[in-house]
Amino acid sequence: MDGNGDAMTVGIWTFAFDGKEIGEVRAAAREAEALGFAALWFGEYRGREAFTQAAVLLEATASLPVATGIARFSERSPAAAEAAGRTLAEAYPGRFTLGLGGHRPGGGGSAMREYLDAMDAADLDFPADPGSRPRRLLAALGPKMLKLAATRTDGAHTYFVPPEHTAFARETMGPDAYLAVEQAVVLDADPLRARQIAREHVGGYVRLAPHQRANLLRLGYTEADLADGASDRLVDAIVAYRGEQEVADRVRAHLDAGANHVCVQVLVDGPEIPVDGWRRLAPLVL
Repeated sequence: MDGNGDAMTVGIWTFAFDGKEIGEVRAAAREAEALGFAALWFGEYRGREAFTQAAVLLEATASLPVATGIARFSERSPAAAEAAGRTLAEAYPGRFTLGLGGHRPGGGGSAMREYLDAMDAADLDFPADPGSRPRRLLAALGPKMLKLAATRTDGAHTYFVPPEHTAFARETMGPDAYLAVEQAVVLDADPLRARQIAREHVGGYVRLAPHQRANLLRLGYTEADLADGASDRLVDAIVAYRGEQEVADRVRAHLDAGANHVCVQVLVDGPEIPVDGWRRLAPLVL
């Protein structure tokens, strides 16, 4: 991502690093950098700790920005998150973005607000240089979290959203907040397999992620769209899979709707890091 947040850029988003040998992860990061992507995002779920993995990726590359998408706030204290983020920002100036989020039962926006308060109040011995703090983005979908992101952090990281949500997020946050949007794509040449990969991706979130279901309903999708593993309409809205031109057009649609940055998640039929897909993606979107 650019240093001032003004340019519109495209990066990579992946869950595929978990379970892979660290050498393979380092090599994939160097490939993303060599291809010219503006940032490398990764999720935190059941694999490596987010800040430690970010350090591995930053060390493996020369100038590639790295972002957590997201570091789960339930997994570490506010002081630990603040200290880790400042350490990476100090060691790799301008290259680390802290995407922060997650879910606590009954917590909602108030839990995140309290967490941010505690991060800001952490009694840490760091240089006074403002550059020692990373860009901080919140995982946000609904209006309350988007407004919190705009007022308390540098902006929002949205996931599993169509371009109409990007327009809604921009309108909600105003013109100055940074907006980084994830977009899933499939680049499989077999149209039937591509559609199946897209459907499995959407169906998993529809079944298991209540916050994503709520967001889709808020956008005007119906319970019928969420039933039986997701409707064709919903699959088409969330994943670009009908060819290279659709992929390029979908990324452009998010940028035109107000995104500063689009991080593209290349979906494949298997657990491998989709480096081949990144190579095909680069000339389409950069």
